[in-house]
Amino acid sequence: MSDVIYETHSPEETFEIGKKMGEEAKPGLIIAMTGDLGVGKTLFTQGFAKGLGIEGPVNSPTFTILQVYEDGRLPFYHFDVYRIGDVEEMDEIGFEDYVFGSGASIIEWAELIDEIIPEEAVRVLIEKDPEKGFDYRKITIKNI
Repeated sequence: MSDVIYETHSPEETFEIGKKMGEEAKPGLIIAMTGDLGVGKTLFTQGFAKGLGIEGPVNSPTFTILQVYEDGRLPFYHFDVYRIGDVEEMDEIGFEDYVFGSGASIIEWAELIDEIIPEEAVRVLIEKDPEKGFDYRKITIKNI
């Protein structure tokens, strides 16, 4: 297992990295995503969904915690746990049934529920660096 670092300079490039991961995704893939507000986590996720063949709109499920998409080549489970009050809420929505199922999962704001993120999860960190430009992003992918 090794780390891969990408540097992107446009939203389209960030989308394309997500798309490539979606194209290569296998059943059971879990992506634990972290990064500040507005760095492009949802954009990356939209690219991932496109890579899975999902054609409809993919938006952050901020107020529902989970969106399920079943129209791609794999079921896709998109979690956004930004507003979660307690990690036990994840049990109520059947977190383990989804992440250990036959689809692929992305968990935005994964650091908020880190204690239940499976060890085999791929970690994706997206960071800005204003000195390198407004659209610059450093995307670090661990455990691939």
